[in-house]
Amino acid sequence: MAKKKPSVFDLLKTKEELTSLLDNFSDLVSSGTADVRAQVLELIPAFYLLRKLGTNILPEGDSVSARERILIYLQKYPEKIISSDELLVVSGITDYQRRIRELRSEMGWPVLSGNTIKSMLKEGDWDNAVADVSAIKPAQYIFLKSGQDKEAAYRWKLSNVIRRKNISIKDKLLEFFKNNIGRSITGEELSYLAKDATEWARRVRELRTEEGWPVKTRNTGRPELPVGVYVFEEDKQAEQHDRKIEDSTRIKVLERDHFSCRKCGWNLNMIRPEDPRQFLELHHLEYHAHKGQNSEENLITICNVHHDYIHKHKMKKDQVLEWVEEK
Repeated sequence: MAKKKPSVFDLLKTKEELTSLLDNFSDLVSSGTADVRAQVLELIPAFYLLRKLGTNILPEGDSVSARERILIYLQKYPEKIISSDELLVVSGITDYQRRIRELRSEMGWPVLSGNTIKSMLKEGDWDNAVADVSAIKPAQYIFLKSGQDKEAAYRWKLSNVIRRKNISIKDKLLEFFKNNIGRSITGEELSYLAKDATEWARRVRELRTEEGWPVKTRNTGRPELPVGVYVFEEDKQAEQHDRKIEDSTRIKVLERDHFSCRKCGWNLNMIRPEDPRQFLELHHLEYHAHKGQNSEENLITICNVHHDYIHKHKMKKDQVLEWVEEK
């Protein structure tokens, strides 16, 4: 049963005790006779009273652990910047950072640090419209709305194996993604995998834009994803020529086609585990090998299933345009 929230009377009583202790400490210092240790010993009870006040701000108070108090507090303010001082107060312990790591790695709660968020923002993988993090500091945190991921403990063990390998950060990230196809992965997991190296977000962008791996975020093709989350859609690298489609052109084509397959109308909001349609691709009406251009006029949006069908049957431009109009 949860502990009853302290009454105003209880809080005032604790405040009076604290004030009395601080007055005694002030008298001790003013006397000029007390040594340093005497002053420290006088402050110890005040420290515990401050801790008592902080831990009892939440209704659960001391009836739950410091880790649980941190989680309860973060859950109350998702997508808000929370300072380390706040977590120090509500947890009542100085080792709150270890509790945050436990919440993240062992229990799968999506807590991102300021350093991780700044890396994502720099590479365009954070949406400031959700939470403006332009001035976020390293010792601040954001709790995402994506919810608890019970597979996180498995991924944490896997990342510990991969992060020890003598390979590049980019190769570590790609191996981790390939072992977690379709799963939501937080930026904090990727930062940990890269041993907190600051360039991890840039390497993720290179995997997506330069090497053609389908790594998606809220800002790069999957607007339904929570901010701060990455999804590796499939173990399939884009063709070399497809990687050269300018983002501005890609956006225009997707917007023109209402972010839906021109053949069946499927879109990313319709993703289901049992459905082989898992992502959208851009198809060249005039094949790139036949000098077809990466232009808005020469591209249409097609789901992965119907894109494979087009290439399997080697359909030409007129055939494709007639086929997508068939209902």
